[in-house]
Amino acid sequence: MRFTKMHGLGNDFLVIDARQLDGGTDFAALARRLCDRHTGVGADGLLLVLPSETADVRMRIINSDGSEPEMCGNGIRCFARYAFEQGVVQKSAFTVETLAGPVRPELLLTDGRVHAVRVDMGVPLTDRADIPAVGEGPCLDVPLEAGGEALTVSSVRVGVPHTIVFVDDIERAPVERLGPLIEHAPLFPQRTNADFVQVLDGRTVALRTWERGCGPTLACGTGACSTAVVCALTGRTGRSVDVRIALGTLHVDWAADGHVYMTGPAAYVCTGDAACGEPG
Repeated sequence: MRFTKMHGLGNDFLVIDARQLDGGTDFAALARRLCDRHTGVGADGLLLVLPSETADVRMRIINSDGSEPEMCGNGIRCFARYAFEQGVVQKSAFTVETLAGPVRPELLLTDGRVHAVRVDMGVPLTDRADIPAVGEGPCLDVPLEAGGEALTVSSVRVGVPHTIVFVDDIERAPVERLGPLIEHAPLFPQRTNADFVQVLDGRTVALRTWERGCGPTLACGTGACSTAVVCALTGRTGRSVDVRIALGTLHVDWAADGHVYMTGPAAYVCTGDAACGEPG
């Protein structure tokens, strides 16, 4: 099985053209094996290229633990660059079918080469029923107990559910201690991603994320988008925000049309071959 390893600011994936694979492939088991950083190739998840009846191409994401999220912001940028440069699609702006609905990436080109990817991430969902979170109405600045600590959190859904905790010092944020507790909090019946955010000024924030199904990752595109939305809704920033993460910056615009637009890089790491199962 041929794979291409890519990353979006350190959030790394194994991209596999699955259009000709056996429909009975156990992708959850494959992800757990290939994504293991000690005994496999190592990645946060698999990105599967598949045909679509409703869009130009279809993307499935399988997390390193075998779970399948609806969308992935860094993943969609990597997927879009791969699909364009491998000839899966013939145009620089196209639609991708995902479990979160159609997503529209646009490859930004300089002299015919991709230098960034801009993605229309759609309209953010703020009602608890859509996140989902227990209760009614928006989930903004609500109390949450985690690990004996009284937190104030805000949750939205940009493709997948995200819960934001504002901190004073991003370097000291308790990502690994509180992240899994927030992920599995009873408030979130389908679990949630946990984002720790420091507001630096009205246009700039710093972000660290505990991803549902992955743990701590170097970057999270849907987390950056959700952070920008929550910051704007709570008056901490404007609607155009630079989100600083460990290896760089994502730019997020919550535009007048109500859609969230994310712009950032997608880079290649390597290509290789992996066996679908254990050698005989």
